[in-house]
Amino acid sequence: MDSPKIKRALISVSDKMGLAAFAKALTELGVEIYSTGGTRKHLLNEKIPVIDVSEYTGFPEMMDGRLKTLHPKVHGGILCRRDNIEDMNAVAEHKINCFELVVVNLYPFEATVAHEGVTDEEAIENIDIGGPTMVRAAAKNHKFVTIVTSPEQYSSVLDEIKRNGSTTLQLRRSLAKDAFTHTGAYDTAISQYFIERSEEGAAFPASLSMTFSRGTVLRYGENPHQQAAVYVDKKYKGPSVVTARQLNGKELSYNNILDIDSALAIVRGFREPAVAVLKHNNPCGAAIAATASEAVKNAMEGDPMSAFGSVIGFNCPVDKPSAEYLATPGLFVEAIVAPEFLPDAIEILKTQPKWKENVRLLQCGQFGAAPKRWAVRPLEGGALYQEADVLTDPESEWTVVTEQKPTAEQMNDLRFAWELVRHVKSNAITVAKNRMLLGAGAGQMSRVDSVEVSLKKAGNRVKGAVLASDAFFPFPDSIELAAANGVVSIIQPGGSRKDDASIEACNKYGLSMIFTGRRHFKH
Repeated sequence: MDSPKIKRALISVSDKMGLAAFAKALTELGVEIYSTGGTRKHLLNEKIPVIDVSEYTGFPEMMDGRLKTLHPKVHGGILCRRDNIEDMNAVAEHKINCFELVVVNLYPFEATVAHEGVTDEEAIENIDIGGPTMVRAAAKNHKFVTIVTSPEQYSSVLDEIKRNGSTTLQLRRSLAKDAFTHTGAYDTAISQYFIERSEEGAAFPASLSMTFSRGTVLRYGENPHQQAAVYVDKKYKGPSVVTARQLNGKELSYNNILDIDSALAIVRGFREPAVAVLKHNNPCGAAIAATASEAVKNAMEGDPMSAFGSVIGFNCPVDKPSAEYLATPGLFVEAIVAPEFLPDAIEILKTQPKWKENVRLLQCGQFGAAPKRWAVRPLEGGALYQEADVLTDPESEWTVVTEQKPTAEQMNDLRFAWELVRHVKSNAITVAKNRMLLGAGAGQMSRVDSVEVSLKKAGNRVKGAVLASDAFFPFPDSIELAAANGVVSIIQPGGSRKDDASIEACNKYGLSMIFTGRRHFKH
C-alpha cells in the first residue's frame, strides 16, 4: 500500500527544544495532535490545539504520572496494520484512532544520575516506561508509522510531510533504526546504574553493554583499504580527542586520532608544563620544564628525525614562544593538541611556514586528575576487559635496593622516566636526563634489545642519564649494557628470580636502582 497520509500525531517529549515550531507546522498541515502531561501544557501555552490523551482513552492519568499512555486505545492506534483486515476491524469495533506519527523522547535518566548526590528514588522516577513502549511500538510498525525520537529529526520529517502529506518508507525505516538504538542506549544506561550500585560491584558485570554515538566517518582507517569512523561516549566529560575542538587544519586521520589520544594520556600525568611527541603510537620525545616553550623544544630535540611528521601533545596552553619554535623551518608536525591555544600562537601556527595551513590544531580543555576507568580490547569472538593503567604509582612503595642512592636530580629524572615508560609498547625502556626523553625502546621481543634501541637513540647524551624499565630484568645483561654506556640510575618493578644478580651488577658499576613493586606492560 502507499505511505499513509499523516492525519494524527501522538506527542510526548522530555526534550522540548524546537517542539512548538514543529507542532505548529503540523497543525497548519492539518495534523491532529494528541498529548499528555507537561508536553500538552507546553503546547497549549504556545496556543497550539491539543487533544488530551486522557479524554481520548476515557482513562485518567494516575500514580503521579506513571500511568498515562499504557492503554489499548493508544497502542492499538500505533500498532495497527493498515493492510490487515482483522486489525482494522478491531480498530473500528473499539473506536481506536490510528496514529501515523509518534514523537517521543524519554525521561532524562542519564542526566539525572549524573548529578552529584542523586538519590535512588530520583533515579528510579526518571526511568521512563510509557515512552520506550510507544517508541518500540511505532518503530516496529514503521511500515505505517513514523517515529521521531530527536528534535534533530523534525526538519526532515516535516519536509516530507509538506511535499507528500506523508513520509517515505525509506525515512521511516531509518527513523525506526534510530529509535531502537535510542531505547537500547537508554536501557543500557539504566542497567549500568544498577550494576554500579549492586552488591557484586561494577567491575565485572555478567553482561557487558556499551553505547557510543557515531561522530565522524573517516576517509579511511589504519590503512587506506580499511573503512573507519569515530564513535563518542556522550557520558565522558573530560578532555579527549573525540570531544576536542579543531581550530585549524585538515580532517584527522585514524592514526592521528590514536596518536593524539596517546599524547593526551602522557602529558596529563604531569603537573609542570609537559610536552609529548608521538610517532606510531609511541613517544619519540617528551619533556617537562618551567615553560611550555622549553618543554616543546626539549621534547622535539629528543629524537628530531622521528619527530618529523609527528603529533604533539601539551598539558598547558600553547603560547607565542612555543608557536615560534614550532614554526622553525625544517620542523613538520601533523597535529598539535593542547588545553588551549593563545591567539598569537594560533596566528603563527596557521601561517608560518606555509605547510602550517594544514596543521591540525585541537583544543581539548583543561585537564583534571586522570579518572579511574575501564579499558576494552576486542578479540575474535569476545573481548578483554580490564582496569585502565592510569593511576599514579604510590612513591611510598618504592625501595632503593642498591648501595648507591639516587641524587635529588636523579630522582626527578627517575620519576619522569617511570611516568613515561607505561606509555611505551612493551618491552619498554625509557632513557631520560634533565627530565627529557633521550631514547625509547619499544615493542622488542627481548628486553635487552629494547635497552639497545633506547641507548642507540640517546647516543652520546646518555652519560649521566637514568633508565626505566616497564618490567623486571630477567638477567643482568641489560644493566651491564646500560652501565657501559653511562647510565647512572635505574628504576624498575623488581620481582625477578635473578633480582640479586641485577642488584649486584648495579653495585659493581656504582649505579643506584629503585624497585617500584609495580609493572607497567602495554601490549
